[in-house]
Amino acid sequence: MSDPERAPLKTVVAKAVLVGVLGLFGLWIASSFVPALIWSVVIAIAIDPLYVRAQQRWRSRTGLAALVTLAVGLLVVVPIAVGITHVAGEAYDVATWLSSARANGIPVPDWLQQLPIGRDALAQWWQANLATPQGASRHLHHLSGSELIANSGLIGKGLVHRLIIFAFTLFALFFLLRDRALLIDQYRIASSRLLGPAGERIGRQAIRSVRGTIDGLVLVGLGEGVVMTVVYALFGAPHALLLGALTGVAAIIPFGAAVLFAVAAVLMVGQGSLLAAIAVVVIGFIVVGIADHFIRPVLIGSATRLPFLWVLIGILGGVETLGLLGLFVGPATMAVLVMLWREYLEEPARNTETL
Repeated sequence: MSDPERAPLKTVVAKAVLVGVLGLFGLWIASSFVPALIWSVVIAIAIDPLYVRAQQRWRSRTGLAALVTLAVGLLVVVPIAVGITHVAGEAYDVATWLSSARANGIPVPDWLQQLPIGRDALAQWWQANLATPQGASRHLHHLSGSELIANSGLIGKGLVHRLIIFAFTLFALFFLLRDRALLIDQYRIASSRLLGPAGERIGRQAIRSVRGTIDGLVLVGLGEGVVMTVVYALFGAPHALLLGALTGVAAIIPFGAAVLFAVAAVLMVGQGSLLAAIAVVVIGFIVVGIADHFIRPVLIGSATRLPFLWVLIGILGGVETLGLLGLFVGPATMAVLVMLWREYLEEPARNTETL
């Protein structure tokens, strides 16, 4: 091979190495903000149908993008602020109860005598460990003022970090919405050059997967929260509205609502409503069973063309790897991989038909 023929090959290799090194270096620099960028993409995909309709009636792209970004921010911030305000209002009562418990002990509750089995053993344990000031102080020492202050400091640092990420997510979302058409054209050109016709199919499948996951997880989870708010209120659970809102958020993660059922049951048992607590837990598991085994598989599976087993693997594996963001990235990744696998299996059949 002559030198003129080797030169282009060396140039291509050098360019590929340079692009690879710079790409990895860029990812390392932006690693703290990659989750925020992915969140902004997920949100943009979720609201895109509504945004396209609004775009047809709104002349200013910048104004519409700013308005939608503000609406998304308020949709997240307002419920959190209401919840924090509600919890802060209860903090004084909790602190007063803890102080009284450490000073005087916690009397054996009346509901314990209503248990069908084990009530005598539990009553003896309670009397020995919680009913006296010494026992209550020993078991509640981790809830002392110094411990709470230390934990609140850690929570505060985490909250500040998440606020920064959330603010950057909104910032990135604004530019994604404003430059929507330009970014779509750039993706089509780049994917066509790199992957050919498969590039656009991958993009469409990923978008369908994200929207299907949002319908199957977020909307169904919020629906569970509405149903359980009514159940909490009917059976007299304390703070029914707050518990219902938290249940709706927890229900986005499969089996996450069960934690809130347990919390509601404990609060109701503390009020002496043992049978009502059992009823709430039973009804809650029925609602979750219907949602997780009938409604979600239809919504997510029909959009992603994935068997529910792979949907579940994508969701749970995504949550374990990426946290809450993995709820949407996991199923989308699985859907694209399964699509590529199916196309690979169908390719020999297409070649045979062509021949």
